[in-house]
Parts: sequence; C-alpha cells; structure tokens
Amino acid sequence: MPTPTVYRTALRGLERLHEGKVRDIYALDAATMLIVTTDRLSAFDVVLPDPIPDKGRVLNGISNFWFARTQHLVPNHLSGRELSSVIADADERALLEGRAVIVRRLRALPIEAVVRGYLIGSGWKDYRASGAVSGIALPPGLALAAQLPQPLFTPATKAKPGAHDENIPFGEVAALIGPELAAAMRDTALALYAFAAEHARRRGIIIADTKFEFGVDADGRLTLIDEVLTPDSSRFWPADGYRVGASPPSFDKQFVRDYLETLDWNKQPPGPRLPPELIARTSEKYREALTRLTGQSLNAIG
Repeated sequence: MPTPTVYRTALRGLERLHEGKVRDIYALDAATMLIVTTDRLSAFDVVLPDPIPDKGRVLNGISNFWFARTQHLVPNHLSGRELSSVIADADERALLEGRAVIVRRLRALPIEAVVRGYLIGSGWKDYRASGAVSGIALPPGLALAAQLPQPLFTPATKAKPGAHDENIPFGEVAALIGPELAAAMRDTALALYAFAAEHARRRGIIIADTKFEFGVDADGRLTLIDEVLTPDSSRFWPADGYRVGASPPSFDKQFVRDYLETLDWNKQPPGPRLPPELIARTSEKYREALTRLTGQSLNAIG
C-alpha cells in the first residue's frame, strides 16, 4: 500500500507552533515537541505548490540515521519517545509514520553552522571575487568544485522568512553566543562533517558542503537539532560523476532549480507548478540518496 503524500498537516488536539518551508512543529508539553517533515519543496526560498512524494520520509530517515551514528560526537534533540505515545488516532499515526519525531525543547542558536569541503555555490563566487571564502584566504588557482585544502567553517545568520542567510565571520559568532560556545559549535560541526564525509565516500557520495543547526539544553550543553546531513541541508555528489572544473550532478532539488531557471518567473510567491515527470525524477533522486547513504530502502528504514 503506497504511503500518503503530505503537503500540510493539521493534527487534532495539538497546538501548531510553527510551519516552516518543510516542517510542521507542534507543542506536546513543556519539555517536548513533535516535528513533522512534510513533502513540501522550496526553491529560491519559495514553497512550491507541488509536493514531492516520499521526500519527507527520506529526509526524516536520513536524519535519524545520522543522529544515531553521531551521538559519540554530540548529543541530539531526539527524545526517544514513540509516536504512539502522543498520537492516539490511528489514521493520524499512519499519516505521520516515518516522517515525525518527538524531540526535546531546546534553545536554538541563531547560527547556521555551514561546513564547506569543496569550492562550489556561493563559496565559488566568493573565491572568484576575492580569493577567499567568507574571509578565509585560499590558495590561488583553485578550480570550480575543487576539494579545499581543509574543510572550512563558514557560519551564517539565520534569515527571517523571505530573506537570505548572511555569511558572518567567526568573531561575530563569538560575539553573538559567546566565545566558548562558538568554538564548540565550530569544532563539533567540523568533526561531524569529517565523520559523515568519510562514511559517505565509502558509499559513493561526496558531501561537498552541509549546514548544521544547534541548540543548548538547560545546562548549556551544545545539542544537534533540526535535520542533519540530508539532501536539503547538504550538497551530495555521486563520486563516480565528480571531476574538478565542472559542477557535478547532485542528489537533491537541483533538477527543479534548473527547470525554474528556464521559466518566466520572478522567484516570488506563488511558485509555479511542476511537470509530473520532474516531480517523479526528483522523488527518485531523494530515495537514491537515502539508499546509497544508509544501505537500506525507504520501506526498510521508515
């Protein structure tokens, strides 16, 4: 039986705290929340009207895979509670199966902890203009998609809805959250990237860059939150298609971005509808990323 596609949720008896581009968040009690990963897709900061089947379950499955394997590096927000303990209705549980987690309430830090291992995207544009990425000087003569001499921590502020994240120097992070916590965030983000990049490379995937989000618990302990090392928060490249000097294909919504660039659309809401074949191809790429990374199918993991 195929699983339902979920664009937006309206759970009975629960207070909705937030509806993001992809996730719906509900209050459970003073200590925990329910996070539902929908099949919504955003591009150019606009949520598109067509969901991508299985996308939410893929993102949730990949995040849970990494959460389980990185606990030796940093604690995470998962509470360990089962969905059945808070959702009594069987139909609602079926809708949420594989795409919802119960997490601890934490104080989210106002920083996107970005780690770059390869020269691509805004990092490439920055390097071409200044010879540096986020103010960090790099050797001259590097090509597009080149592996960096070492991974870089290039933090950014979290933008308000409709705005773009803004890269900031490490000193500004220290001023915002304190030097000790800033250093812990930087060191933990780099350790997470190194651990994940090694695993992914063995599975035929290059993690070109990624972003992490962190919070702190009541004791001030740094904690990994939100999603982690998914195709939405990372740039995944197939290792067998990688070569320096060219932008490799990726396991994410790049198909959609490329299509939207061909349209006469001003990148403002509402977003355009997507052709069925593009929706199917994007869904397939998300599922392939999960299988390659975890070694399991979507049905097995979620």
